[in-house]
Amino acid sequence: MIFAIGEILIDFIAQQEGPLKDVRSFEKHAGGAPANVIVGLSRLEVPSALISKVGTDPFGNFLLEMLEKEGVVTEYIKRDPEKHTGVVFVQLIGAKPEFILYDGVAYFNIKEEDIGDDINERADLIHFGSVLFAREPSRSTVFNFLKEVKVPLSYDVNIRLDLWRGREEEMLKDIEKGLELAHIIKIGEEEMHYLKENGIDIMDFDFKLLAITEGSKGSTLVHDGLNVHASPYEVQPVDTTGAGDAYMAALLASLWHLGKLENIELSEEELIKIGKFANLVAALSTLKRGAWSVPKMEEIKRSPLFNEIGLLF
Repeated sequence: MIFAIGEILIDFIAQQEGPLKDVRSFEKHAGGAPANVIVGLSRLEVPSALISKVGTDPFGNFLLEMLEKEGVVTEYIKRDPEKHTGVVFVQLIGAKPEFILYDGVAYFNIKEEDIGDDINERADLIHFGSVLFAREPSRSTVFNFLKEVKVPLSYDVNIRLDLWRGREEEMLKDIEKGLELAHIIKIGEEEMHYLKENGIDIMDFDFKLLAITEGSKGSTLVHDGLNVHASPYEVQPVDTTGAGDAYMAALLASLWHLGKLENIELSEEELIKIGKFANLVAALSTLKRGAWSVPKMEEIKRSPLFNEIGLLF
């Protein structure tokens, strides 16, 4: 089973394109990067569970019901009687999202006693992102937890500068801590350049697999001296919210189905196929609104684009 620790929240996606001050209405969707990955994994036939926190409010009820419908294990999601479920407002400009996140919410209030003590026995891998680093007590909880686990770790370096205003140096230090812990890393091309401009070179870290997403240019995978580029799939996107999470889900699903989460030994051909499969899943996810848009395996296999890859697992 693959676990993720991190935020689950409500995405309010603008129904009109343009500045948020001019938007008149929003659609409610489930979201949060780690939750998006976990739902994507479940749709790609990988057993998955989320470690998080929601409020004792209608939005929390909605998110738990949605996860259960997706077949995700929800027993590690706690209810917070003091904090509301997280929300974010999403502004789409040319199908590309921009976010306004809100503070003081349940997923920033994850405490060490909220973490189950049987996860090491149940998990094949634990996935995490950068958002929880922005606030205590979740920051200390997640770092202490990740240092103690005995299974491989994957990390999506999803930088949300709005959460770190005036604390960018602290953010960079925490991102470095995450990179030091992770075995599998995914990062966007723009985020990679941002880190490099601020003195952090991803190539300096001891990872087993690195995936660099490059939007319409595809993606690059780096592993054990191999550096391969996987070509993109051209689609007309409706909403790119969660496309990076769809890519992450497909990457981890490929490794899980191949039995290579713990001992990652991949040929150049396997790397290219994994990259192309992840590119395809990410591309197809942009054809629907909302972040939980990874298609199920049977839908993917029906896509004419899938024939270019062939069976991977």
